[in-house]
Amino acid sequence: MTPGVLGMLLGLTTSLGLVLVLRYAPPSRPVRLVDRLAPYVQDTPPPSRLLGTATEPGMLSAARRVFGPALTDGARFVDRLLGGRVAVRRRLAALGADTTVEDFRVEQVVWGGLGLLGGGVATLLVAGATGSLNLLSAALVCVGGLVSGVLGRDWWLSQQVQRRETLLLAEFPVVAELLALAVTAGESPTAAIARVTRLSGGELARELGGALGRARAGVPLVTALQQVADRTSVDALARFVDGLVVAIERGTPLAEVLRAQAADVREAGKRRLLEAGGAKEIQMMVARVMVSPSYRRREQR
Repeated sequence: MTPGVLGMLLGLTTSLGLVLVLRYAPPSRPVRLVDRLAPYVQDTPPPSRLLGTATEPGMLSAARRVFGPALTDGARFVDRLLGGRVAVRRRLAALGADTTVEDFRVEQVVWGGLGLLGGGVATLLVAGATGSLNLLSAALVCVGGLVSGVLGRDWWLSQQVQRRETLLLAEFPVVAELLALAVTAGESPTAAIARVTRLSGGELARELGGALGRARAGVPLVTALQQVADRTSVDALARFVDGLVVAIERGTPLAEVLRAQAADVREAGKRRLLEAGGAKEIQMMVARVMVSPSYRRREQR
């Protein structure tokens, strides 16, 4: 890297740091109405910092402490640019997380900053190896890293939701049959749910346990179970919750319905395995056809 390019990079870094310091310094930062009214409306002591940060991810908490105003502004800009708050809220609910949409936007900004940093480091490494720096290529790489980080967090959320729904489907037949056995033994649906959630683990048992906990806190059990069905996009789980709700409201037989639903989910799982096996077989045939000419040439040599 030439001294001119190195000086230019140092100058850009210094100027960017000065702009950030002047932009987000307390004298130039706008005071919000909430901050002005907070000292006059607070009638309870603030909670402990240990309690306030125990449920927040470490990286997100540290980033908010260091870059709080910048992250807030960046999260608002990303939210206005991408939109889709309803879809994000639905996926967060399907994941069973307590993260809000604002926290998720802040995580997207953090991921975008890491992508921007990675693009800058990659650009410096390439410039050091080649001895020259193309500003347009460097800017494109940095912007690409920024966009990839922001969109990558959204993609990772979708992957987390898909993985959790797969676990729910895998656990559903066992939980449904356990509930059927408990109901057949003479227990009520509420007592059967309590027994199954106490004896089993997993995502589905945790969801049913959460619904039972909300019911014990005062929410009607039917409403708590319906909230579980509303948060997920798994049709089998929605039908399962509907069967529980009908059995609780009308007192209809539940054991046979649960066994039939478990059998349907098992059959659907078998069909998915057969479809995945057929797709893998086709991929193996394509790979064999692509490799066979080169293999024949090596054999001829």
